[in-house]
Amino acid sequence: MQPQIGISIGLSACATNGHAFRNKHKGVKLPSIDQDRVAIITGGGTGVGAAAAAALNQKGWKTVICGRRLEPLQAVSDVLNDRNMAVVADVSVPSAVDELFTETIESFGRVDLLFNNAGIGAPPVPVEDLPVETWKQVVDTNLTASWLCARAAFRQMKLQSPTGGRIINNGSVSAQTPRPFSSPYTATKHAITGLTKALSLEGRSFGITVGQIDIGNAATPLTAQMSKGVLQPNGDTMAEATMNVEDVGEAVAFMAELPPDANILQMTIMANEMPFVGRG
Repeated sequence: MQPQIGISIGLSACATNGHAFRNKHKGVKLPSIDQDRVAIITGGGTGVGAAAAAALNQKGWKTVICGRRLEPLQAVSDVLNDRNMAVVADVSVPSAVDELFTETIESFGRVDLLFNNAGIGAPPVPVEDLPVETWKQVVDTNLTASWLCARAAFRQMKLQSPTGGRIINNGSVSAQTPRPFSSPYTATKHAITGLTKALSLEGRSFGITVGQIDIGNAATPLTAQMSKGVLQPNGDTMAEATMNVEDVGEAVAFMAELPPDANILQMTIMANEMPFVGRG
């Protein structure tokens, strides 16, 4: 299905004439805390993305939430203040990403934060039973889409004045330790770690910081199965603890609000009682 682009909800007027200071190493201008700051959140209609949008919006950020379905985006937009916009877009499609960033710039003037959050899983089946189409879909959504959005963000952050910005990638705890029968998801999340590190290095000279948040068992519609039972490495099925997704949103906002000379390269936030440490 061809993605819809440019459906705007709750758009307010924007200004971008904030103060700036200089990076002592490279002399590039960077936005100050009192400047109007603009965040793009992919997968912003539910779960972690919606929680991050709410946390950032409450802290004064202008938020652009995007996703593939209008209805959940509308629901999130309705509870945010008027400094927000929603765009229906499939970020695994290059032209859709370009239009998302174009519409953001036309509406708000700049991009200070990209939260690469859009992602999907795959059925937990043995690798020999996994269709190649499923593999490609997970790679396109979890990895290629993140790269496409990061590429667009780099282009904009280098051109805008003040220059610079921040990218936060959603890595998942599966970027560190796999679950059984999860080769597509685990492979893409390990790749996100490599992407994060490579882009962090590449962005240094331009005031672009890149970090990653690895999330374990936030209570969202996608993790509802956790309370019923999840397959463990030893073959048992066991219910797992979850945590409030709003706490994850606050963690994303904390990373976003760091000064430009500081970066959390990789953060893990997880339900305290989930079986992650020692898993596998």
